[in-house]
Amino acid sequence: MDFTREVEQWIAAGKFKDGLLTLHLRHTSASLLIQENADPDVRRDLEAYFSRLVRDGDPIFVHTAEGEDDMSAHIRTALTAVNLSIPVQGGRLTLGTWQGIYLWEHRTHAHARRVAVHFIGD
Repeated sequence: MDFTREVEQWIAAGKFKDGLLTLHLRHTSASLLIQENADPDVRRDLEAYFSRLVRDGDPIFVHTAEGEDDMSAHIRTALTAVNLSIPVQGGRLTLGTWQGIYLWEHRTHAHARRVAVHFIGD
């Protein structure tokens, strides 16, 4: 899920100018990433790769308390990130032309997710 626009609105509402934005996902079975925002095939291919790398329901997993996608989601999160730091200059995120901020759900079914947002600077 692309939530770049919401982050930009948060920066504008706070009238932040120059500093560092930190995003922290408060969950262990999803990730944050900065990724291509023009071609959705990039995100589809990432999902296909990680699904092949860490398969849901792999018989080596003991932790299946919330279903066969439980442990695989935790491993995908461990291989990626739950924190992002993004510089802000002149009140704008310093993202590249084709970059967006995404919450990457690793579970089969969507869950309610919370991201803590913090800004240091002017």
